Amino acid sequence: MTTEPRWKRARGWADLRGRREGGLAFLLMRLTGIGLVIYLFLHLYVLRLLAQGPEAWDAFIATAKSPLFLTLDGILILGLLYHALNGVRVTLLGLGIGVPLQARLFWGVMALTLLLTGVAVYAIFALTG
Repeated sequence: MTTEPRWKRARGWADLRGRREGGLAFLLMRLTGIGLVIYLFLHLYVLRLLAQGPEAWDAFIATAKSPLFLTLDGILILGLLYHALNGVRVTLLGLGIGVPLQARLFWGVMALTLLLTGVAVYAIFALTG
């Protein structure tokens, strides 16, 4: 058993020094997973506005069309896409498919995530502008 404080041990999982693509992919998977869980609770909190009537919901929708909220939607899409695409990559590696190419698969996931996020963010701002 180690005598190191918990916060120092927990800080280690976010340390990027000496990590290669697999370590970076794992760290990003953790962060996006935490972010998606937080979003789930925020989403459920916002849905309670439906029970408060149309006025409360309409006020929220007006706020949700602001540039800040639209930017947060883009960040949500980025996290969602990375988490999903990296999950496919991890599944393939777990099945023994593409193991020698795992670093290239990671960079492919990153490129596809950024490309699809760019398209989605463009669509979000174009449709609400």
